[in-house]
Amino acid sequence: MTYLTRTLTGLFAALFLSLATALLAQDETGIDYSAWESLAVRAETTVEQGRASDTALEDLRAEVAGWRDSFLQAQSINAQRIASVEAQIATLGPAPAEGETEDEELAARRADLNDQLTRLKAPSLRAEEAYVRANGVISEIDSIIRERQTSELLSLGPSPLNPAHWGEALMSLKTSVTATWAELTRNIQTPALRAEAQQKLPAILVLLAIAATLLLRGKGWARKGVDRMRGATRRGTGVWRFVLSLGQILLPYIGVLCLTVALLISGLPGQRWTLILEQVPLWMLIMLTIRWLADQSFNDDDAIATIALDRSERYAARAYANLLSLTFVARSVVQAMIEFDNLPESTAAVLDFPLLALSGFFLFRLGRVRNHAPFAGSAAAQTDEGPFRMRFARLMGRAAMVVGVLGPLLAAIGYYRVGEMLIYPFIATLGVIGLVLVLQRVINDLYELVTGESGAEADSLIPVLAGFMLVVLSLPFLALIWGARVADLTELWARFREGFQMGDTRISPSDFLVVIVVFVALLMLTRLLQGGLRSTVLPKTKLDQGARNAVVSGVGYIGIFLAAIIAVTAGGLDLSSLAIVAGALSVGIGFGLQNIVSNFVSGIILLIERPISEGDWIEVGGRHGIVKDISVRSTRIETFDRFDVIVPNADLVSGQVTNYTRGNVIGRIIVPVGVAYGNDTRKVERLLLDIARHHDMVLMNPPPAVIFMGFGADSLDFEIRAILRDVNQSMGVKSEMFHQIYETFTKEGIEIPFAQRDVWIRNPETLVKPGAGPDAPKDYTPVDREQRREASGPAFDAGEGDK
Repeated sequence: MTYLTRTLTGLFAALFLSLATALLAQDETGIDYSAWESLAVRAETTVEQGRASDTALEDLRAEVAGWRDSFLQAQSINAQRIASVEAQIATLGPAPAEGETEDEELAARRADLNDQLTRLKAPSLRAEEAYVRANGVISEIDSIIRERQTSELLSLGPSPLNPAHWGEALMSLKTSVTATWAELTRNIQTPALRAEAQQKLPAILVLLAIAATLLLRGKGWARKGVDRMRGATRRGTGVWRFVLSLGQILLPYIGVLCLTVALLISGLPGQRWTLILEQVPLWMLIMLTIRWLADQSFNDDDAIATIALDRSERYAARAYANLLSLTFVARSVVQAMIEFDNLPESTAAVLDFPLLALSGFFLFRLGRVRNHAPFAGSAAAQTDEGPFRMRFARLMGRAAMVVGVLGPLLAAIGYYRVGEMLIYPFIATLGVIGLVLVLQRVINDLYELVTGESGAEADSLIPVLAGFMLVVLSLPFLALIWGARVADLTELWARFREGFQMGDTRISPSDFLVVIVVFVALLMLTRLLQGGLRSTVLPKTKLDQGARNAVVSGVGYIGIFLAAIIAVTAGGLDLSSLAIVAGALSVGIGFGLQNIVSNFVSGIILLIERPISEGDWIEVGGRHGIVKDISVRSTRIETFDRFDVIVPNADLVSGQVTNYTRGNVIGRIIVPVGVAYGNDTRKVERLLLDIARHHDMVLMNPPPAVIFMGFGADSLDFEIRAILRDVNQSMGVKSEMFHQIYETFTKEGIEIPFAQRDVWIRNPETLVKPGAGPDAPKDYTPVDREQRREASGPAFDAGEGDK
């Protein structure tokens, strides 16, 4: 039986076993413990003797596992009633200490409740004891089977390179082929079988015609459809191209089915041929699937290829993959012949070794191809996942090279089963990986079909999560391929359902699932309520934008809090036993997260008091900006330079914050103006006031004012003080006023001063020409001469200044 057959059979068996155990566990109160005792004793005796076959042990284990699931379900019997009685006992207060007494009626009630609690707990305690016993039996059976498998795998068998085994192997092969051919010849020569075949001849001919058509033309039809879709550029082409490419598998497979049915209904095949023909559809399906995966993985079209290789290497990769499919199926044919004729181990090793060696060689060659550098121009190489895929492909290529050499080498030494467990599962693993990559590409194409944009361009999380789910779903297949038993998977599922014990509470994954589902549902309901308030209800009220945002945020926080409480309650999680641990952890967490808690509380205060709101112009820490978002931990402010400043909420509550637009956007601006000395101050005041009054943004109530601030070092200083209807426009208003002031002052002849400075030199006699001696006459500029005259007085006019 091939690895794919084992995998599919194992998964169906696991599904059936899970369904059966679930049905057995439905009757929680009707467990027949006498039947269980009989089974447990029989199982323990069988395990102790250790003589049962693996098949018998597997059947026994499955039976015990069914009982174990029933016991697991029975542990929750009377859970609600037990909780109610325990709550009643707790209301009576603590039991009196030794030597103390309590009221007789109260003591009688306490004793009655304790008796009820004991009776209610009895079924669950008995189920728990039986569960532990069943779990122990299952663990012992698993240990025996694993030890047998390990011993069989590592046992040293006959070497296929030993010439002593070759003659027997060739003789067995010749006998099997001769018997198969003789069986067919004998049936054809039988008149009754020929007559039966002639009666069914029309149906046989129709099936043969369909088979020939599909086998000869089916794959070509599918390729033509794919090529036609490849030329289309409409959205979603990749999905339909994938669907059409499946015709390369389905059409030839249907042809093989028709051919097989035609041969079987003829009545001519005997027992041997019937065994072979029943396996032919499965073998052809494996071969066609591997060839299809090779075409999809190493396609010449970059939009189809899931692994980016150089174009010259893709043909070689497809060729080696197709050869692997042939050796994989040929090995299944040889195994069927070995099982039918019950050939000895030495003969089986000799007959199977050539196929094993060829498979190893093709794996090695395929690994070398996949280790080459990627084709940079391909689409897969240019995406974000391209480098990861190529690194993974290189890793698998190196593993293929190692396995391709090590498997045949171990088989040649005599560890034939180890060689088989390396080569053929690795080929199946490559097939599963290739299928996952193809399906991931299909998901991306489907996402593009639905949304109109590719997953890579949209940077969406949905294709990534879908790919992750594909990887998770492939893990059971990979486990079965590499020798895991169905029981191993069911055991993992049982452990998963069992959960873990924490104090007096058993927490199972189903409880967590209920908590997550309820929390997500209530969270979505909260978001819908927030959306309705934001878009429908609050706009019809008189609340300003800041108050609306505060209400919506408050509803969100309350909704999340209530969703968490309701979800935990719905899941039935009893967290009271964790109160002490949580209290101890809260102290350490409180010290470590005190800043975060402070910011959270400050965020709640900001939403309640609303000293600032979204859209306000504030100044904090010397930075001006517009409040864009108030979260539970921090507030985001966008500065006028268009970058964000994240301010912790605690700084906004405890620090000094200037809000320029709190409640309204009305605000005052001050425009400083300076004029030169000698100008008419009254005229300047009148002109400035006229400019302020005629601006559209300036309010007339209160009216603007012009203040003569004083005498500056260089100018007469004035200020325009005006109230604007929108202080956010203050910079534009100032700029416009400055323009008007300049134009008006120019027109009216009012001078705008600029700074002037006189420079006095303390020792002008030190200024000499370069190269002149100390007695050389000084060459003063007119300005220098005037300055020296003022500094030296009459002596300069007498000529002493020129000495």
